[in-house]
This record gives sequence, structure tokens and C-alpha cells, in this order.
Amino acid sequence: MCELLAVSTSRPSRLTFSLSALSARSASPGNMRDGWGVAYCQGADVALFREPVAASDSELVRYLEREGPATTLAISHIRHATQGMVTLANTQPFVRELGGVSHCFAHNGNLVGIASDPRFELSGRYQPVGQTDSEHALCVLMSQLASIWDGKQRPSLELRRSTVAGFAASISTLGPANFLYSDAQVLFAYGHRRIQAATGRVSAPGLWFLERHCSIPPHPGDEQLGLRVHEGDQSVVFVASVPLSDEAWKPLQEGELIVVSEGAVL
Repeated sequence: MCELLAVSTSRPSRLTFSLSALSARSASPGNMRDGWGVAYCQGADVALFREPVAASDSELVRYLEREGPATTLAISHIRHATQGMVTLANTQPFVRELGGVSHCFAHNGNLVGIASDPRFELSGRYQPVGQTDSEHALCVLMSQLASIWDGKQRPSLELRRSTVAGFAASISTLGPANFLYSDAQVLFAYGHRRIQAATGRVSAPGLWFLERHCSIPPHPGDEQLGLRVHEGDQSVVFVASVPLSDEAWKPLQEGELIVVSEGAVL
């Protein structure tokens, strides 16, 4: 299955991702060769980098691991293709505009039959560019959010949360539905089920999170994470498909949705 990682910080920082560290701890590390992507949220927009190649073969990955741009929120994805060819159009994260801001989405799982299910029919503005279940799911979510968005007036956090929660509950009937979604203000992380490395079975948890307060010098867990927050003395939340260090990561229960903003779980 694919691998997800998001980092939220209390103030802008240059985050160094190691996608190789993420894939090394996956349930199927040898299969993570179908693409990778990282989205760095910057105000209302997103700096998006993605390629339909193995992260281990990419010079761009090695550059971002050293020189990733400053942000308070980043979302990354390593693809193991289950639906759709290995192409750029099928490489996550996916980004769409609504209300004058860039919305970012990455999914881990397999939503069988979503394109043919009448509950998830697409007839409006949002349409997939590629052939993945994940991008179709994002278009469904964006269509639902558009119904509560009044121009550039952002809905209340509770209304956005309830809309995302309803969307998550509906797509989870099709299969594993772990996802990360950002509306350029907060991160929504939904944990469902995934293949567990220890058993090979599909079960919860599908996501884990870690809350940390960073200070100078760098935190000793950074080396295990393969990720460093380059500005100290701030709060940080990590969300990942699997724990990436020996620290006290907390599992999301099956069907649990958390909202994260500026290094804190709200």
C-alpha cells in the first residue's frame, strides 16, 4: 500500500523529508517504486513536487531532502499503484482550487468501484485528470465542500470538519480510506485500515501521529524520522502511515478524524 506523511509546525520552518526512511518502514518496502510527491503549503498556495518514478532514483528527491522550502504544513505520499497507470497524472498529492486557495489531498488505500458507484458520480466542476480512485475521491470531496463554500468566505471549522467526516465515512465503505487533506488553513487526517507489516492483514490503525516540542539543538528522534525541522523552539505534529521513530506515536482509531493546525491537534 501507499505511504503517507504530513508535518505541521507552529511557525514556518524548512522541513527536510527523507522519503527513503518512510518507504523503508512500510508494509511492502520493495514495492514503493510507482511515484512520489510532496506538497509544501505556503499561504493560500502549494509548492507541489511529484514524479512517477521511485523516490530512490530521483535527483529531485535528494535536492528536496536538503533544500525543501519553508512551510508550516507539508504533505507527502509514496505510491504503490493499485488503480491507474504509473504516470504523472496518477501521482499524489493532488491539488484543486476552491475559494481562492489550493486544497491538497493524499490517500492510502483502495476504493473499489468508486468511479461507477452512483453515490460518487461526478457531474460538476471537479473532474479527475488521471485514472486513480484517490483523485476521484478528491473530486467528490471538493464538490461537497463547494456546496458549503460561499465564494471566498471560508466556512466555520466545525462545518468543514463535519463535511470531511461525512465524506470519510462514505468512502470507507469501499475499502481502506486513510487520507490527508488540507484546505490551506488546517490539516484533516483520517485513519481507517491498512496492511499491517506484522500480520499481513488489513486492519486498523491506518495512521499514527506524534506531538513534539522542538528546541535547539535538533531533537534526537530526527535521525530515526529521516526528517528534520530546521527551526527550533516550536511545536510540531507528525502524521504518518506507520511510526517513524521510537517515540510515543499514537494510533488513530478506525474511523477517527483529527484536525491539526500550526503544530497542535485541535
